[in-house]
Amino acid sequence: MTDERRKNILDILNSNDEPITGTHLAKKFNVSRQVIVQDIAVLRAKGINIMATSNGYYISKVDKDERNIKTVLCKHEGYESIEEELRIMIDMGAKVLDVIVIHPVYGEIRCPLMVNSRYDMDKFTKKVKDAKAEPLASLTDGEHIHTIEVPNDEVYEIILKKLNEAGFLVED
Repeated sequence: MTDERRKNILDILNSNDEPITGTHLAKKFNVSRQVIVQDIAVLRAKGINIMATSNGYYISKVDKDERNIKTVLCKHEGYESIEEELRIMIDMGAKVLDVIVIHPVYGEIRCPLMVNSRYDMDKFTKKVKDAKAEPLASLTDGEHIHTIEVPNDEVYEIILKKLNEAGFLVED
């Protein structure tokens, strides 16, 4: 029964392009969310690259080499700035894949975001605010890197311009 549930979880994740929450999976299989967390851990231990985001679990379907992946180095503080920064990118059609900080002691700390829409952005920022969580960039005085997927290089250049105009872009 456990192995069958894990196989079914894997089938669901492989057949969806959007993240699936642990709560959704728990309800589907009539188990606790903690059981799903354990199932995901076991599947990861078997070498399956399941990502955990604030929007749920997912398995990337597209090879990174086939996507237009870029990075942006930003700096800002506060919840409103997070929303404005994300809005600039997603309104231009970007997918915000993650946030990275380079900590002076721990090195690179990367957290998947998978923010693809205003809906995703609103869910993410609500979770941060409700949890009274400090943004990851608070570890580095607001400086952070986003990995984004953009439709083309022209859109990327416009995003850079808009982030710069908003005072978020850090020049290399």
